[in-house]
Amino acid sequence: MTVGAVIVPGGVAEALADATGRPAVRRIVDSAWAGGALPIVVAACDPDDHIAAALEGSPATVVDPGKASEVGTYRVGVEAAAGLVRAMSAVLLWPGRMTWTDPETVTSLIEAHGRSPGELIRPRRAGERGWPVLLPVAQLDHLLGAVGGSLEGALASSAIASVELGDPGSVLGAEVALDDLPDYAGPPEPVGGPPPEWGAAAAEVPEPELEA
Repeated sequence: MTVGAVIVPGGVAEALADATGRPAVRRIVDSAWAGGALPIVVAACDPDDHIAAALEGSPATVVDPGKASEVGTYRVGVEAAAGLVRAMSAVLLWPGRMTWTDPETVTSLIEAHGRSPGELIRPRRAGERGWPVLLPVAQLDHLLGAVGGSLEGALASSAIASVELGDPGSVLGAEVALDDLPDYAGPPEPVGGPPPEWGAAAAEVPEPELEA
């Protein structure tokens, strides 16, 4: 199973904003990579190659969406990612303002995709839905088939599963400093289901009686 990430900054300034010593877009790419996402595509107009320079040496690929709408920009990114890795089964749709999402959230979304491969999945913290959104490639046309519009608008008309992950960075973006984020709570239970009870089956088998 391969899950990519498509990051869409609101512009060059948002992409290059300081995020604890790194450009915001580089921090997002690093979190996506650390969480297990591959390939990683940044869909942004970058006429002077400033975003590309900030991502030099990273696993990210920068693609130019032209004058596409927000929905169209994500579609350009997803199609570019699918061209890089043909076996990609899903992609994380990641707004560039969501600077602080934790790598563990990425890993948990990928695990949730493994359990429910056909579902759109969104992280949640204290009941609030966050980012990134995991989109199965099979649902690309359903969610991103419109020519225009916003991603939130497209999501509003879609059935979406959500998983409680407790990550404040999934619901609070660059408008909040990292040090001002609430505590990371973590998921209340393993996203992949309860761990196996190793040896439980063997424990149910009675021990053989020893002859005197």
